[in-house]
Amino acid sequence: MLLSGKLGVIFGVANKRSIAWACAEAAAGQGARLVLTYQGERLADGVRELATTLPHRALALPCDVASDTSIDQFFAQLRDHFPHVDCAVHSIAYAKSEELEGEYVRTSRDGFHMAQDISCYSLTALAQRLAPMMERGHHGGSLVTMTYVGGDRVVPGYNVMGVAKAALESSVRYLAADLGPRGIRVNAVSAGPLRTLAASAIDDFGVMLDLHKEHAPLRRNIKAAEVGDATVFLLSDLARGVTGQILFVDGGFNIMAL
Repeated sequence: MLLSGKLGVIFGVANKRSIAWACAEAAAGQGARLVLTYQGERLADGVRELATTLPHRALALPCDVASDTSIDQFFAQLRDHFPHVDCAVHSIAYAKSEELEGEYVRTSRDGFHMAQDISCYSLTALAQRLAPMMERGHHGGSLVTMTYVGGDRVVPGYNVMGVAKAALESSVRYLAADLGPRGIRVNAVSAGPLRTLAASAIDDFGVMLDLHKEHAPLRRNIKAAEVGDATVFLLSDLARGVTGQILFVDGGFNIMAL
């Protein structure tokens, strides 16, 4: 039980196919007590129902990371339930669907700002508020976010989200440097393509899956559970010497040039 006795937050659960949910299942399965967050009442009932299927009295609470007021309200509620936080997963990304069509050069100012705010800055906003709660733990804390190879190289149709992921990965390194002296680790998992709600907005996503399967050394697409398991490793004390890193869970696709 790698996370036995640990208290954690999984930010960004949308449904049972989301990466955040895979992380929640893996963390709970390793003994963590969890709070799940969702964005908007449209998702509330579904996420609350999912929370009831986890052990250790999992809770589901709203948190809109585009609003400082909403974030502060969430943390006020969180402190009512958890005296401290040992680990957290940031699995939140959003871009307007029209920004994922055509050429990146056509990205609008508003679309760029929205993608950066929700997909990148939200990690920093949450880290600001998590850090004091993690410092009160016995062994510091661990924060893990989700990225994709499109932040490192061009993936057709990923557009402004790729730029946001590049900024997110840089944020991981700067946050790791800032929070390391306080015993808090910050890392990212770079997952291969998965059929999630967010992925449905990407044109020709099926082609992306086929290409990944054809060229990845393991010759298959990854499963959400594999991302969840790798995330648990980074959250656990087994990774206590790891921070500021991007861990690829993509069947080796990232090492291939052709």
